[in-house]
Amino acid sequence: MAERARSAVVWFRRDLRVGDQPTFLAAADAADRALALFVLDPALTGPSGGARLTFLYRALRSLDAALGGRLMVVRGDPADVVPRVAAAVDAASVHVAADFGPYGRRRDEAVEKALVDAGRALVRTGSPYAVAPGRVRKADGEPFRVFTPFRRAWLEHGWRAPADTSAGTVDWLDPDGGSSAVPVPDDERVPAELPEASEAAALRQWEAFLSDAVDRYGDDRNRPDVEGTSRMSVYLKYGLVHPRTLLADVARKRGESSEVYRSELAWRDFYADVLFHRPDSARQNYDKAFDALPLASGGDAVAAFDRWREGRTGFPIVDAGMRQLREQAWMHNRARMITASFLVKDLHLPWWWGARHFMALLVDGDLASNQHGWQWTAGTGTDAAPYFRVFNPITQGQRFDPDGDYVRRFVPELRGVAGKAVHTPWELPDGPPEGYPEPIVDHEAERQEALQRYERVKAARR
Repeated sequence: MAERARSAVVWFRRDLRVGDQPTFLAAADAADRALALFVLDPALTGPSGGARLTFLYRALRSLDAALGGRLMVVRGDPADVVPRVAAAVDAASVHVAADFGPYGRRRDEAVEKALVDAGRALVRTGSPYAVAPGRVRKADGEPFRVFTPFRRAWLEHGWRAPADTSAGTVDWLDPDGGSSAVPVPDDERVPAELPEASEAAALRQWEAFLSDAVDRYGDDRNRPDVEGTSRMSVYLKYGLVHPRTLLADVARKRGESSEVYRSELAWRDFYADVLFHRPDSARQNYDKAFDALPLASGGDAVAAFDRWREGRTGFPIVDAGMRQLREQAWMHNRARMITASFLVKDLHLPWWWGARHFMALLVDGDLASNQHGWQWTAGTGTDAAPYFRVFNPITQGQRFDPDGDYVRRFVPELRGVAGKAVHTPWELPDGPPEGYPEPIVDHEAERQEALQRYERVKAARR
């Protein structure tokens, strides 16, 4: 009698690709055959906005096609469904890329316990990051609190080369199509036009950036009016490409711009590391002294927040950013900083209100990067972004959208205003064009108010 072939499960999460997949190598080494699995986890799909869900569903269809129709999709609590699927195919091991987020760690611990109780193993190989959170530490073993020394240590630590894998690396089992399997859901109704959700699209976008824009990235990345960024954030979010692949390609480039791009990938790893060590910082001030900061509240605060969400603050660069978010489910990073600064320092509203709104709409919404990007701007986080640095939305617009093209693209009421004048429409002879509001605040007055409120934080530190 022939010996029965061993089997395994490859559980996809934030790694919806077949190239550069260390989990494939681990599964192929451990078993003769493997089942490809994705779990629609209500704890994750529930809070996700329509753009992220739609992109996820499209990416799953693309992955299924790459695997020859052998991706099994199930719905439910992973602690229940993953052990059940593993038992159904008599898998000795379930292979994943490690998750370091607050929920992901708890989920994986619960899954691992259930698997071990059944005599099976959860095998973690790699992660969604170039360097896994917790690996880069100071000489005394403590985590870094500041980005620049983290980046130096991150570069010294280094990372593995991309894994040489494809769909053929693993002998995939055909899903049995039993009652636990579900079809990939239909797309949500999303008004935004989303990028193509596939590994091939990610690599095409990356190659286009490498062939041209990367050489100007150091300067153009701050210009929302030009196509100067890589637009890889959504592909990194879902693991349609791994940062290892990007770093390997960037290493072959020379010049300041490629170094700047590598630093941006270091920021992604840094924020994941911060969240790993301080999971509370996803919802609370990293710097607890800011708990003493007076914040606006009540009906006026809610009304101001609504004006900000709608892109009707009367400050064109702010409104352009907020409208781009609605139209594209994405916002240029410079605009993210400008709009965030306006919310917390001109309107004196909680940073977490804005962070939650971004996560609801962004197709590339990533908990670590989003929450800590907001805390960076709010001055409540880790790095040298003190609260008393307040972005001036007028000068920011004039500097980074010098001809006004970005504003005119997303704020149609201002398309008849030429050049830099678009950033100060209240100074036009007849005031702002019909339909566009006057500024809802006096920026200089609110800057002084923000500094006055900051005195409470300084007092809390004494």
